[in-house]
Amino acid sequence: MQNLWNQKVEKSFFEKAMRGFASPEQLFYLTDDNRFVAYWPKNYKGKKSTLQSRNSLIGKFTETWVTELIQNCVMVKDLFAVQGAICEEIGLTSKSPADVVIARKKTVILNPEDILVIFEVKMSVVWNWELKNDQLICLGNYQTHQGIPSLLRSDSMLKAIGKSINIRVSNHRSSTIPIIVIGNTPITDSYFGKVDHLKTAGIIQGFWSVNPRPLDEQNTLKTTDRKGFLRFDTYASFQDSVIELLSMQMNFFSSMKSKEELGRLIEAANKASTYKEKADTFLRSLRGEKYE
Repeated sequence: MQNLWNQKVEKSFFEKAMRGFASPEQLFYLTDDNRFVAYWPKNYKGKKSTLQSRNSLIGKFTETWVTELIQNCVMVKDLFAVQGAICEEIGLTSKSPADVVIARKKTVILNPEDILVIFEVKMSVVWNWELKNDQLICLGNYQTHQGIPSLLRSDSMLKAIGKSINIRVSNHRSSTIPIIVIGNTPITDSYFGKVDHLKTAGIIQGFWSVNPRPLDEQNTLKTTDRKGFLRFDTYASFQDSVIELLSMQMNFFSSMKSKEELGRLIEAANKASTYKEKADTFLRSLRGEKYE
């Protein structure tokens, strides 16, 4: 059974990156006293530099790791986790592909009907690490360093929200595809209400953390009130939620209409015979298609 994100996985990122010819200078900050550290420690007062080279490396690593995690979940359904999926029709271009999707086909170029779930990955290095004598030493969790990792970063949250909205407004054919943002930290207090509202509004179906213990033995946020954010503590619970997503036939809909016009739409939809036909009629009407 596959593990969720933990210190061992994070350590393997640095080990694989260095085996792949990434230099310590590309992966670590160098302190005034010549220590290689993943983040500036909380009490560090020396000179600082900006490290950008690690971003693309951890980005590729986490997207591949999430792809493998999801592939294990959906193997029983004969489905595929596809990394870097492109579907121009719903705004997933070669310049801005989906990080990972669950698809009916194992190919990068997909049609909307081939895509069952879209995952945006917003993960990063969580713990602080020191490279000392070619050995990696964990210095502490994210409360012990000056970095702001994963979903704790406002810019990461805003990028995920912006991309999700772009998918939703690109074409109504994206309306049946759930969107999940995957991270490896909690979210900040200021986003509790926002993620719940995004879930209630149907724009994003959840911000999921796959790191059970980002603060080691200290407790962190498990879920927001309306489950816009969820922290998974076991692989089994994560797999159950992925499978549940696949079984739900959801439809995103939004509009800005007067109550009178909404009433006419509801009345027209109510003339249909079955609940499904009523829903289809109402959704078509919201999209501006003819209704009688």
